Amino acid sequence: MLIAGLLATVVVAQSGGKPLPAEDQAALDYISAASLRGHLSFIASDLLEGRFTPSRGLDVAAEYIAAQFRRAGLEPAGDDGYFQTAALEELEPAKTGVEVRIENAGRPITIAREDITPRFHTALELSGAPILKISLDDERALEHLQPEKVHDQVLMVQLPEFNGPEATRAARQYAMLLSALRRLRPKLTLMLSLSSMAELDSTLTNTGEQRMDEAVIVVRSPEVMRWFQPLPRGATNATISLHLPEAAEVPVKVRNVIGLLRGSDPVLKDTYILVTAHYDHLGMMAGTGGDRIYNGANDDGSGTVSVIELASALATLHPRPKRSLVFLTFFGEEEGTLGSLYYAKHPVFPIGKTIGDINLEQVGRTDAVDGLKLAQATFTGFDYSNLPRAFRAAGAKTGVKVLSDESDGDFFARSDNAPLADEGIPAHTLAVTFEFPDYHRIGDKWPKIDYDNMAKVDRMVALGLILLAENPDPPKWNAENPHAVRYLEAWQEHHAVRPE
Repeated sequence: MLIAGLLATVVVAQSGGKPLPAEDQAALDYISAASLRGHLSFIASDLLEGRFTPSRGLDVAAEYIAAQFRRAGLEPAGDDGYFQTAALEELEPAKTGVEVRIENAGRPITIAREDITPRFHTALELSGAPILKISLDDERALEHLQPEKVHDQVLMVQLPEFNGPEATRAARQYAMLLSALRRLRPKLTLMLSLSSMAELDSTLTNTGEQRMDEAVIVVRSPEVMRWFQPLPRGATNATISLHLPEAAEVPVKVRNVIGLLRGSDPVLKDTYILVTAHYDHLGMMAGTGGDRIYNGANDDGSGTVSVIELASALATLHPRPKRSLVFLTFFGEEEGTLGSLYYAKHPVFPIGKTIGDINLEQVGRTDAVDGLKLAQATFTGFDYSNLPRAFRAAGAKTGVKVLSDESDGDFFARSDNAPLADEGIPAHTLAVTFEFPDYHRIGDKWPKIDYDNMAKVDRMVALGLILLAENPDPPKWNAENPHAVRYLEAWQEHHAVRPE
């Protein structure tokens, strides 16, 4: 690779085998397991009711993060103090006049209004429309479907489980399905699911942004699921009749939280490194009785409190790092990276002056489904740019192995780094565990976090940020990696660079 080792060479020469400067070491030592535990025991408490977007609990979390940025002495960088307010629209499907009925071999199945979530805003009327069963396990059959074959059909598909050991495969299959629907544009798609995934039930959209205009209804009915599962794939004898009034559009205000640690160099202070995480989660399970709260301690309370702790630690540096550091927590990642999408389209700091982003996801648990993850952390898209090399150098100094996820981009595109990378910013997500036993489940609670290990990883991140901020050479996309070409082209657009 022509550029892959460039930054690593610089930072290794910069740190070498010498001990860290006393000021840097003191900043790293400021990061403590006890402090992280204190923050997370509040952020992931029952009081915040799972931090759904939008919700009172999410607003309380935003106020808490802003208070910690204020305590650290960060400059407020939003349009309302530390808050970047975003105007969203929430679809409010009609509560009356909705009728959904399936007919199969003379057997009618009426689907209750409370068991469906329409994800489009227009009215729809169907009478005896034929149902075509598709399966996400048969990728080739889905790829070979042609628009003219399904334009008058209603597609039905059972979605996989979005938690536990199959989460990665499920996310890939769901992304494949959405891509197929944009190509096929059937009359309607019914997605059957009993799984918890906030994005499935999301009726939020960024105001003024293009909506997903495919007609999709999420169905959460055990009766329909039991009827559907034994059906053979392909054309069925079943039909559906439906009366769905137009949905209302309700304005919603939500907030990213942004604090600035301004750099000390007269020139480099006008360039920015983002340190990000999402502070939302899945909210509360429907129903009554028992524990219904998705506390989201690891996903992504751990990333959120790490951003808070890193801000507090690096604010103790005097002089400050040369480049400016932006500490930014996003709303709505679980709803489809809405907060990072909003920031990418409405940047507070110029995209062309933003040299990189390290996005922190699931850095608290070490009990991954594929084994214990101690003193290690993994970057998505490690070789897409040379930004992760600075953190590998920092890991060598702090005793943390910095690894590559070694995938073809499945994880890279699944978190808040992706909308920033789409704008050309070298942006990567760092995680300790990608899949852990309580992923998107009620059991993801703050006592299960390994706080000593999280503090160790955060110290590595702090040193990596210092190295990036002190380096006069910004990170670069790797032109020799085919997965990185689209991001490099976006970077060139923002920097008015013509490809060779």
